[in-house]
Amino acid sequence: MNWAWWMPLHGLLSLLFLAFVIVCVVVLVRGVSGAGARGFEDTEALRPLDVLKERYAKGEIERDEYLQKLGDLGG
Repeated sequence: MNWAWWMPLHGLLSLLFLAFVIVCVVVLVRGVSGAGARGFEDTEALRPLDVLKERYAKGEIERDEYLQKLGDLGG
């Protein structure tokens, strides 16, 4: 049996396997670090909206001020 056809595929399969290992490590690190599905950028973007909603719920700001600040924050 002639196995010469396998030679070019050997390098490609090695690269694919290496890429798979790297992706698995990145997914594991992100899962352990708590980045999760939302990512770091989304966490920072939600914080001001959460503070605003909490202040409105506590009655610290009026409805008009809440709506104005909500529009300013893009929410």
